[in-house]
Amino acid sequence: MARPAYKRILLKLSGEALMGSGQYGIEPAETARIAVEVKRARDAGYELCLVVGGGNIFRGLAAAAKGFDRASADYMGMLATVMNALAVQNALEQVGVDTRVQSAIPMATVCEPYIRRRAERHMEKGRVVIFAAGTGNPFFTTDTAAALRAAEMGCDALFKGTSVDGVYDADPKRVPTAKRYETLSFGKVLADDLKVMDASAVALCRDNEIPIVVFNIRAQGSLTAVLAGEGVSTTVGGEAQVIEVSTTMVVEEVTVGAQTWTVHSPQDQRRALNLDENEG
Repeated sequence: MARPAYKRILLKLSGEALMGSGQYGIEPAETARIAVEVKRARDAGYELCLVVGGGNIFRGLAAAAKGFDRASADYMGMLATVMNALAVQNALEQVGVDTRVQSAIPMATVCEPYIRRRAERHMEKGRVVIFAAGTGNPFFTTDTAAALRAAEMGCDALFKGTSVDGVYDADPKRVPTAKRYETLSFGKVLADDLKVMDASAVALCRDNEIPIVVFNIRAQGSLTAVLAGEGVSTTVGGEAQVIEVSTTMVVEEVTVGAQTWTVHSPQDQRRALNLDENEG
């Protein structure tokens, strides 16, 4: 299936993506590998910006559950994202990619403050911009920050790099027969509470018509492959409309921007698609 052509993308990385095989912190070799992935995409002509989570160092929600004040815990998590952003910046510059870190919490001796127009100029000059400290406000996740920055930067898509190659109808690590979705509507993701991104991030992408592409960042060459339309991923975007139902096949039309796909779903996916068994 041909994918839409993207020029400017935002890449969302979880903090855990930087851990490699470790259980905590930053693994330099894995961070360097991700930097090479980003460099290849930049060299292919794409404009890139990044948002990195902080869960490999500190996770605000988990800390709040253990008794921390939620706002304080979230600010601590924001500082963790700055550490990760600096690590990724260092890795990118080591492979020759001019990079800027912008923080939603001003810290002038460490990095630039977040200024939208300045970030746009950096990207137009071929630099990679890493947005740190989330939105700068507690009670918002880095997923929401990624959706917000993607909208502000006028990105054509938000790419979320995870440890699996898309969105499944069940946990593929626990259910061997789980099926991967090729495309999904924003409505289905929200209605079924599919764990793509948090609901506010999905809604923000929906309202600004920014497709979300979920792929496995840990697979070698995955980012450039998905950008070229050759990799394995799930695209979330538009609103799905069931246009025909039979006893053997569901035909679903999904639109993302100006691109429309027709998806044929086998009968055993009827339940996942929330279709009435008596329809058709």
